[in-house]
Amino acid sequence: MIDHIGIEVADITASTEFYTRALAPLGITPLMEFEGGVGFGSDLGSGPRPYLWLNERGREPVSGAHIALRAKTIEQVQEFYEAAIAAGGTDNGAPGPRPHYHPGYYGAFVFDPDGNNIEAVCHAYTP
Repeated sequence: MIDHIGIEVADITASTEFYTRALAPLGITPLMEFEGGVGFGSDLGSGPRPYLWLNERGREPVSGAHIALRAKTIEQVQEFYEAAIAAGGTDNGAPGPRPHYHPGYYGAFVFDPDGNNIEAVCHAYTP
């Protein structure tokens, strides 16, 4: 089980704005800030804690991370996608079923400002 993940970004201010808007539909918010970094998270049953960390690299990052975040409903997947695109993300796969992963898989993919592939996925899709 993964406890937390960190990704490097070129511009912490721009990336914080993007992730704040894109992740709001999933209930994930900025919880902790420090110089050059922000921790995003939610309440996982034992109080709020950050589990997605952005760290400013100070130069163009070499990236390519894929981060999939769990959504409770397919509506949350749609809301994530719309919020991420409105926040400046780039489409990498509109919301929809992905039966090649498994029959209940419903996801959406967006590139963040640094080219990381951010996904929201719901595993409860019923065709």
